[in-house]
Amino acid sequence: MEAKPNSWMRPVLCAAALYDLLWGLWVVVFPEAAFRLVGAEPPAWPEAWQNFGIAVAIGGVGYGIAATNPVRHWPLVLIGFLGKVFGPLVFWRAASTGHLPWSFSWMVVVNDAVWIVPFALILRAAYENHLGQIRQAPPEVLSFALRTRVHEGVSLHQLSGVSPVLMVFLRHAGCTFCREALADLGKQRVDLEEAGVQIVLVHMGEPQFGREFFAKYGLDGVAQISDPHRTLYRAFGLRRGDLRMLLGPKVWWRGLHAGLLDGHGAGYPSTDPFQMPGIFLLFHGQILRCYRHQSAADRPNYVRFATNDLHEPVT
Repeated sequence: MEAKPNSWMRPVLCAAALYDLLWGLWVVVFPEAAFRLVGAEPPAWPEAWQNFGIAVAIGGVGYGIAATNPVRHWPLVLIGFLGKVFGPLVFWRAASTGHLPWSFSWMVVVNDAVWIVPFALILRAAYENHLGQIRQAPPEVLSFALRTRVHEGVSLHQLSGVSPVLMVFLRHAGCTFCREALADLGKQRVDLEEAGVQIVLVHMGEPQFGREFFAKYGLDGVAQISDPHRTLYRAFGLRRGDLRMLLGPKVWWRGLHAGLLDGHGAGYPSTDPFQMPGIFLLFHGQILRCYRHQSAADRPNYVRFATNDLHEPVT
């Protein structure tokens, strides 16, 4: 099950596709224009330069394909990334030996350098998605996990057979973002229930503590599962976070805003402070979609997650 690409990835790849297509066609149709623009001597063999323009235009087609699903089509992004990295190196060698003028450096910047960082971030997202798929338990383990009973005594599998189930895995009660998530769920509870979605909260505390804590956020009576040994967390592929996920710049910034300005505060972690949260939509014993937090500060919209294309699995 693939992670949903970040919203900026597709526009970036579409821009790269359009740029490479236009630049490649420009080189093919006007092979001497780029050299005259920088005051250099046109090449003796313009056909070689035109072939280079064709290769760039083909790369643009590849970026257009990758834009349809950047995470799935990461090999196309990788090919482009390698070209963007080695292009400046080849230019530096050619310019230092006098085969190309240094005035061509502006072209290297707009053709290659500006795309390196966004392409690298897309590749990192694809790698993290791969790790998430590896961490996800085999079907038989997940099937066994769905036999877990909520506090009413009904199993997750039975509950999801009646209506869609939004499983929300929480961090510790002292976490600012856990409190923010509960406040968001409390505000969105009516919309979720009107859409026929049942909420199940999974936490690492004791059942009685969970009931009392959740009631503060208008979530009294919501189904809950106490999982102090993190069995369900592991079965659903939720790992323990690293320093970037727990203490990165985004976490500090969002933590100050959520904790101080929004008044959620913070507290002592009574359970594993490294455990990462996540949300899953179950229906008839199947995971329709999932979101594993890449940062403790991630803030999903629960109504949108649970109700958009409800009966369609994420692909």
